[in-house]
Amino acid sequence: MIDVKVPAVGESISEVTIASWLKKDGDMVKLDEAICSIESDKATLEISAPKAGKLKILVQEGETVNIGTKVAEVDESVTAAATPVEKTTPAKEAPATAAVQKVNEESKNYPSPAAAKILAEKGVDSSSVSGSGKDGRITKADALGASAPVAKTPESEMKALARETMSSSFSREIRREKMSGLRKTIATRLVNAKNTTAMLTTFNEVDMSAVMELRKKYKDSFKEKHGVGLGFMSFFTKAVCAALKQYPAVNGMIDGNEIVYHNYSDIGVAVSTPRGLVVPVIRNAESMGMAAIESRIVELATRARDGKITIEEMQNGTFTITNGGIFGSMLSTPILNAPQSAILGLHNIVERPVALNGQVVIRPIMYLALSYDHRIIDGRESVSFLKAVKEMIEDPSRLLLDI
Repeated sequence: MIDVKVPAVGESISEVTIASWLKKDGDMVKLDEAICSIESDKATLEISAPKAGKLKILVQEGETVNIGTKVAEVDESVTAAATPVEKTTPAKEAPATAAVQKVNEESKNYPSPAAAKILAEKGVDSSSVSGSGKDGRITKADALGASAPVAKTPESEMKALARETMSSSFSREIRREKMSGLRKTIATRLVNAKNTTAMLTTFNEVDMSAVMELRKKYKDSFKEKHGVGLGFMSFFTKAVCAALKQYPAVNGMIDGNEIVYHNYSDIGVAVSTPRGLVVPVIRNAESMGMAAIESRIVELATRARDGKITIEEMQNGTFTITNGGIFGSMLSTPILNAPQSAILGLHNIVERPVALNGQVVIRPIMYLALSYDHRIIDGRESVSFLKAVKEMIEDPSRLLLDI
């Protein structure tokens, strides 16, 4: 028997949760084949089979175990050839069965074992669920969010159904779910940030006309040349990097009795995933062009939503940008991503009346919010930093001329 143990997944991580088994107990597995998905407080990883053989599962889904715990065994003495196969289908039906099996293997819209169980309990066909996992795999989160189909009911039964719905519309049932490791970590970090920093938020508004016009003019040629879309995030990332050079305290952090300043900009970009909010980091964003930033954002966001982001890709950022505007947020006060000292919140773009040269005109306006640690950043620096970002977005030529 070969032991399958939980590997070390990070310096500060001591335990993980068994998210799902990708193979069933007693299945034959191949060398290096993914057999289990584990969830830490920062990322989702897969455990591969150390040898080929028959799998014996020792720890069930949903259980939390320590690093190094044996969760399964692989009996390498048992091979696929030695495993008897029961013939439950007549020989004449074998081609049809093989065809169905081939379709299932080639289909990308297939559920994990945990997701399949949930879908079966809900009575939901997996073909009607869009998977967010790798290669379209239906994850446990996808299954939990799936809805059972509503059957057509004869008119005679509709009234009874309506009465039943009315009587149950005031249900007081409750449902409890165990917090995931990631959600517990998010909760702890947010509370610590609120309790251990002197956090304030300053606001400003930015006219997005120039950026929107520039984007409209060049988005097609930009995508044709670079293979990636031209979004607003690259403009704000470049503007933030330029402003951080002018106000280095905003790019610093407190370490004990010292202030650590950075001569580079590692920009974290908050990404919403089915498991919660994660913040992958764009390293040395100040040295990257617009296309490189857009490509890196797409890559990191995709990996984060697929649960493939690594811990190293989410650590040691110096400044964070979060965009609540994609969900319709008009204004918010983002919480610091400790130990960083500042975070920029972007919001939705709405046409608003503004005064321009003595005339009231309609402009696409976005509200900006900069939350900062007042222990290291003074009010003058925070307001000036946000004003610098505003000016560069309203006149993008400043990004090219570095003024």
